[in-house]
Amino acid sequence: MHAIRIDRPGGFDALRQVELPEPAPGHGQVRVVVHACGVNYADGIIRMGLYASAKALHGYPIIPGFEIAGVIDALGPGVEGWKVGERVLAPTLFGGYCDAIVLDAGHLFRVPAGLDMAQAASLPTVFLTAWFLAHRKLHPRPGDRWLVHSAAGGVGGALLQLGRLAGCRCIGVVGHSDKVALARELGAEAVLVRDQGKWWHRARELAPEGFEAVFDASGVATLRHSYALLAPTGSLVIYGFHSMLPRDGRLNWLRLAWDWLRTPRFNPLDMTQSNRSVVAANLSFLQSHAPTLRSGLDWLLSRFEEGALRPPPLSTYPLAEAARAQRDIESGRTQGKLVLTTRHAASTQV
Repeated sequence: MHAIRIDRPGGFDALRQVELPEPAPGHGQVRVVVHACGVNYADGIIRMGLYASAKALHGYPIIPGFEIAGVIDALGPGVEGWKVGERVLAPTLFGGYCDAIVLDAGHLFRVPAGLDMAQAASLPTVFLTAWFLAHRKLHPRPGDRWLVHSAAGGVGGALLQLGRLAGCRCIGVVGHSDKVALARELGAEAVLVRDQGKWWHRARELAPEGFEAVFDASGVATLRHSYALLAPTGSLVIYGFHSMLPRDGRLNWLRLAWDWLRTPRFNPLDMTQSNRSVVAANLSFLQSHAPTLRSGLDWLLSRFEEGALRPPPLSTYPLAEAARAQRDIESGRTQGKLVLTTRHAASTQV
């Protein structure tokens, strides 16, 4: 099989295409011929050697990739409820950048009708992250005001859609003006552009009483303002630190240390007096909550089946061009979701 492997952390050239033996399913497992795999910002952090769960749970060499879609082509002993030829998607916790994978049967989900393989592969990580943040870390109520950073990206766009379903009033924040239209299309009432100046002043004008939730994956560049914009009883929800990482694939350790020192340390005494809170999540450290995550993905896929949710707009790349895909997502200029397609799937390349 073909796979993209990282033998040791580094720049984009650390992503190497390799030939590996075709895996055989064991007891309770299935083999999936992979047609598409999602690309996430975290994949690049794995490449850089900074992703904590990759080091703690796997180590190097490692095949990155958190989600796939494909067709079952072999069943191991003891597998029930699945058959060869079924279209499936799955969260993978590494290993997704390949064209064949063996997974436990309990990790598979059927692809909703009307979705192609690339769309199916784009869903698990971003929508499950958004669902966990919105419905397990928070308890959204109709009329709640949300501020969503990276609103034209994968998780940000999913949060806008989930906020709309919950009856929340969402304001999006994007890095560039060419992302405004997509954020509005996904459910933002208004969209603020960071590169146009002091976005937090405009956010305060739009929500003078503050926001019940601010979702922030940007890190040191925005966290302090995000916290200040909370309403009493509001929550700052953190799921990434993009602004602290390079856009050219090369780590600057001095700058990284400086950003770490500048990262806000939230005072619990202040939080008790202001009734504000800070919460955070990383799905790769939630294996002990697998039943909860499965129920969440079941809930999400049923919403896709009925048309209440829709997949993000996609940019697709052949598997061999994984480095180009990671370079693009780290540039900060992409919209929606990036997906790698394998030799088993026809696709439109960008």
